[in-house]
Order: sequence, then structure tokens, then C-alpha cells
Amino acid sequence: MTVLRIRGFALPDGEPIDLYADGDRWTTDPVARAELVAEGWILPGLVDAHTHPGAEELGRPLDDGVLRADLRAHLEAGVTLIRAPGLAGDPPGWFGRDEDSPRAFHAGPWIAQQGQFFEGWGRRPDPVDLPAVAAEQAGRTGWAKVVVDWRAGDDVLPVDVLRETVARVHAAGGRLAVHSQHAEGGAAAVEAGVDSLEHGMGLDPALLPLMAERGIALTPTLSVITWALRQILADPARGATHWQVPGASAHGALTAAAVEAGVTVLAGTDTRPHGGITREIRAMVTAGVPAHDAIAAASWRARGYLGLPGLVDGAPADAVVFDGDPRRDLGVLDKPRAVILRGRRLPPRTP
Repeated sequence: MTVLRIRGFALPDGEPIDLYADGDRWTTDPVARAELVAEGWILPGLVDAHTHPGAEELGRPLDDGVLRADLRAHLEAGVTLIRAPGLAGDPPGWFGRDEDSPRAFHAGPWIAQQGQFFEGWGRRPDPVDLPAVAAEQAGRTGWAKVVVDWRAGDDVLPVDVLRETVARVHAAGGRLAVHSQHAEGGAAAVEAGVDSLEHGMGLDPALLPLMAERGIALTPTLSVITWALRQILADPARGATHWQVPGASAHGALTAAAVEAGVTVLAGTDTRPHGGITREIRAMVTAGVPAHDAIAAASWRARGYLGLPGLVDGAPADAVVFDGDPRRDLGVLDKPRAVILRGRRLPPRTP
């Protein structure tokens, strides 16, 4: 197998680097006759930390062909690592391992309360059984995902149940992500000490320092929430009464404040078509997040949070190379010069 070589300036520090793919591991030790495949500004792969590949419509079962196409779209965008906090079913064995799949973490099917969430998706155990269901899932795949609130007026999962779920998941060696789009659900998640808060719309900004202290990550999925807000406000009558408007209108400011408070903010798209991670980066920057931090949320900081090192000796041989410094020009993110996954250069993006 030909040893690949890349060189240039490595982010986050911008220091010169020369890397060789020793199988699926980077090394800085020179390798004779290695093939130089790209030079430029190098990230340790992009990350989509909130994506649900594999089903074209809400409530549909997981489809192998759709899953492969969705994952290829991620790869073409330079995403070499995903986290799927909820899937339409248990994924096939090749998921996260095959050459046409990014590395992947997943939480299996969503776990929700009775009468909540999308029909046809997820599991709805009785509250007394929910901690055990989440712990079993996390013990198998490393993550579980609980929907703590849903529509306006729905019951929020009681904080004592959520706290027990956190304890059981951690005892199983896993981590817990929670969906929340109401202030009460976000407050319960922070009080219970979950590992990541997904969306977090309506969260009280006063809770951000506690999130930072407890190491609770926020995945704001800002671009899709901003898009939905625009659709709602396009109809003045709907915009005047829709429950999402207050939280969605403040969501950009919340995201920027979370970064400022030291919360680990992760970039996630939560929408179709897949491969749109640069939209999330741009949405963060538009909201006031510094470009360095917005890119970190979709690259080295997200990889670190998920347990993978960056561009260092012994790290997984993933990288995406750009012609310029993306912190100065976000436009370069749309045109990766080279995407490296598991020590292999991937084919160019489909026109």
C-alpha cells in the first residue's frame, strides 16, 4: 500500500507540519517513496456531531442504500467523523468502518416518552424503565439519546428520572445526549448533568457557566433552527403565535454566549441533504462566534470531545486539506483539495 504524505500548516495552531500515513496512523517520521498528495492548510477532518443518516423521510426505517449515500455526501464535504445521536434503527456492521463511511459514533434509536417524538422512530419505555434502556444502549454503542421534551405543553422528563439515567449510563461506561427545545427541558438536562445538550433552544443563558463547569457540551444545530425560523416568519400570522419564535430568535446569541462562557460547542447539521457542515460553521460565524471557534466546533475540538486526537503522531490518519486558511476565508471550506480517511485519499467530490 502506498504511503500518503501531506504537508502544510496544521490547525489549530497554524504551524508547519509534514505527515505520513502509516496505515491508519499519522507519523511525522519520514517514509521513503511516500506519495505527496496535497499541500495546504490542514484540518484533522471535519466533524458533524449531530446527524441522522439513513432515512429519507421522517418515521421511515433505516435504509442501507440511503445510509451509504448520506455518508458519501459527508465524506465529499470533508467530514471524516460523525456522531449520530439517534438513528432510524440499529446500523449495519459496516457503519463507521467501511472505506465509504466516516468514522462514527451513534446512540442507536432515540428514546422518548409515550406520545412524543416522530411516529415510527425510537423507543418509548415507561419512565421507570427508561434509565435501564438508556444504559443498555450506551453499554453497547457508547452513547444513548433521550428526548426530554417535545411539543409545547408536553410533559418534560422528570429530572429525577433523567438524573438516574445519567448515573446508569455512566456506570455502563457510556455518555448521554439529550434533545431539548424548551427552557424547562434544558434546565432539567443541566441539573441532571447530561453529557451533551442537543439543540438547547430556549435554554436560560444563566446556565451556561454551570454547563462549562460540568463539561456539558452544546450542539446548537443553529443553521437548521435559523432556517426554520425564516420559514415561520415568512407568514406574519404564524410568526406572531408560533412557540418556536422566541427561542429560535435568541438561538444565535445563545450559541455565541456559550462559546464565550467556555462551553464545548459542537457543530451539527440535523437535516437533509447531508454534507452541509459548512452551513453550520457559517451560521455560527454569522451569530458572532469567532471563525476559529466555529471551525473548531466542526473539527479538532469536536474530535477531542469524542475521544480522537488531531494531527499528532499516532492519531488516526484523517485530514482535510484546503488551499487557504479557512479562518480567514470560510469559502475555502467548500472546496477541499484532498480528503484523507484511514490513510487513503478519497475520490474528488461529485460535481
